[in-house]
Amino acid sequence: MTKPTPLAHDLQAPALPDASAPWWEDGVTISAAHAEPGFLAKGINAFWQRLKGWLLLPLAQQDPLTCSESLLALLAWERDIGRFDGEPLALFRKRVQFAFVNARDAGEVAGFKRIFERLDIGWCDIHERQAGQPWDVITIEVTDSAMASNQALMSTLIQHYGRTCRRYRFQVVYPVSATIHHGRIDMSQQLFGASLKRNP
Repeated sequence: MTKPTPLAHDLQAPALPDASAPWWEDGVTISAAHAEPGFLAKGINAFWQRLKGWLLLPLAQQDPLTCSESLLALLAWERDIGRFDGEPLALFRKRVQFAFVNARDAGEVAGFKRIFERLDIGWCDIHERQAGQPWDVITIEVTDSAMASNQALMSTLIQHYGRTCRRYRFQVVYPVSATIHHGRIDMSQQLFGASLKRNP
């Protein structure tokens, strides 16, 4: 997944007009007695430059991983992400960051697995329309450690990205790691042929 190219808002914003005073009022060319218009023009221009920076500041903080918490709440509202009780701030930032790609991947088996991977839940397997089960039941297999540490997060993901008119059921599996040793077998063979002659 590629990250979107950040926009240079300060380069795309309209440039402020040149507010320098005419040469006969800049206070340098003719005499220091006429410095007041140039001094005022520089001050007003500096004020508008600062005001432009203030207006562009929220646009420069569009990254949910590094922006302030007040702006993060606005980004989450814009992307339809709600913070559940007890959710860590780092996880909330990550859910806001991946809101668009998660919404695009919702509703399909491979996409749901990618959502779980993005949010560091870990391995999962999804089964639909299983024999002996009602047609609307979708079983999600997760490890016991993932279920224990991410139960509220998985419930929120099912509620937000799950299919309509489907029932989701979690099935806990206990992965076992095994090591298989292998060896090499060499084999050689020889073929002999014989013929029998009979003399009359």
